[in-house]
Amino acid sequence: MYDLTGFQRDLLYVIAGLDEPHGLAIKEELEDYYEKEIHHGRLYPNLDTLVEKGLVEKGQRDRRTNYYTLTRRGSREIDARTDWEAAYVEH
Repeated sequence: MYDLTGFQRDLLYVIAGLDEPHGLAIKEELEDYYEKEIHHGRLYPNLDTLVEKGLVEKGQRDRRTNYYTLTRRGSREIDARTDWEAAYVEH
């Protein structure tokens, strides 16, 4: 997780929070959070990076729509990050 950008970490959190999210749903969630448009040229290369790193799996719903799910490693990375943050931030 340490080698991910903040945007890539946010992608992981959104994917973890949605049930089989597809690119457009992920994009909309992040646009709501960032309060600005997320371009496809930013979204999809970063999703591909997460797939390459083994944190996310990409599946195909139909010819035009892919969905993304966390791998076990992706879930472990989120848990580790949450524990690390909790050591520094009071809840």
